Amino acid sequence: MTTLTELAASLARGGVTSHELVEQCLERVLDPAGEGKRAFVAINAEKVRTAADLADRARKYGLIPSPYAGIPISIKDLFDVRGEVTRAGSKILDGRSPAEHDATAVARLRAAGFILLGRTNMPEFAYSGLGINPHYGTPLNPYDRKNGRVPGGSTSGGAVSVADGMAPAALGSDTGGSCRIPAAVCGTVGFKPTAFRIPLEGTIPLAFSLDSIGCLANSVRCCVVLDAVLSGVSEEPLSPPSVSGLRLAVPTHYVMDGLDAEVASAFTRATDMLSRQGATLSQIDTRALTQLPTINAKGGLMAAEAFAWHRPFLERQGEQYDPWIKSRLDMGRAQTAADYLDTLKARTDLIRCMAKRTAGFDAVIMPTTAIVAPRVADMAERDASTRSNLALARNTTVVNFLDRCAVSIPCHRPGEAPVGLMLAGEHGGDRRLLAVAEAVELALTKLRMQ
Repeated sequence: MTTLTELAASLARGGVTSHELVEQCLERVLDPAGEGKRAFVAINAEKVRTAADLADRARKYGLIPSPYAGIPISIKDLFDVRGEVTRAGSKILDGRSPAEHDATAVARLRAAGFILLGRTNMPEFAYSGLGINPHYGTPLNPYDRKNGRVPGGSTSGGAVSVADGMAPAALGSDTGGSCRIPAAVCGTVGFKPTAFRIPLEGTIPLAFSLDSIGCLANSVRCCVVLDAVLSGVSEEPLSPPSVSGLRLAVPTHYVMDGLDAEVASAFTRATDMLSRQGATLSQIDTRALTQLPTINAKGGLMAAEAFAWHRPFLERQGEQYDPWIKSRLDMGRAQTAADYLDTLKARTDLIRCMAKRTAGFDAVIMPTTAIVAPRVADMAERDASTRSNLALARNTTVVNFLDRCAVSIPCHRPGEAPVGLMLAGEHGGDRRLLAVAEAVELALTKLRMQ
């Protein structure tokens, strides 16, 4: 596992060149026996090599824009990249013209000197927590490839690119867990910032009330680096607190229901270790969250807002959609204006209620997903895929609905199915959350080595 900070230091001292980094990544991506052909939907190897050579020359003359110049990063297929067609994992947009401008997030990465390695696969229009794509294939989870497990969605290809060493980091989006779910089930770190933090210009939306731009990488520190670049703020060093003295809230209801044995065991080991190291873990009443299935029974904000964007495409090309995705969009079609307004009101009330419950805590902790990655073969049946999607996305969607920030950190032991521990912060409390997450990550690293 290599972090962005380690790569930047190696580039600075001449231990590695950008050309060498890119070649290492391309070797993994283009390996015919690997998952690159499904993890990436587009890659231009010669263009990437040229960018790496330019970065090396710029570094030689001290002209790099940041310490991270020359480091490759994968880009989810819903971000505009100048000169490329943005398809969002679908065939619907095949006839689209190439983008004239980079998405704001992409432009900021490029301005910092990151090399855009390629476009990564995703479920159609990001509307799934499973990561399955019938149009471009489904990249298999690095864990237990023999049994063909899902990579999680919707930043599925991005998670596989990081977990398989094809890229040291990935740019993704998160509307209901699309960075954190695949990070959890693939064994990487995934960060979802408060939605307002990073501009959405140049991205294909899923639900504008819930969309946020996030990242996946090999450490919390990597996410700190990328958050600074993507949010357009200066990268000021964080001062992670001691685990001893942290006040962590553990929900009592909803997010702790129906956990896989593997998830429950890994989460209990993690919380026990945090407690032994001096963190104060307090249970908080979260019965209010049990309202969420009722609030979102008609598809919620996601279905309504997604349908509004897709309506013209559904009228002209509805038969070309993944049937499972189309069925979810049709829930938005059935909603009334009153339904939508009721959901907005319920969201405001729940945000206010939960703010009171979590006040004074450094973070709320819970399992990122209720289950480990299921097998792709088991998702062919509609009811099974629906149940698994709900189990993967239930906990993460809470954070989006409450308009907060969250990070998923691996908490399983070597050889076990990947499990994520999610820390959720307050609205706008991104920097504080990342500092707390760095401290917790260090503690969990010791646990995972046992």
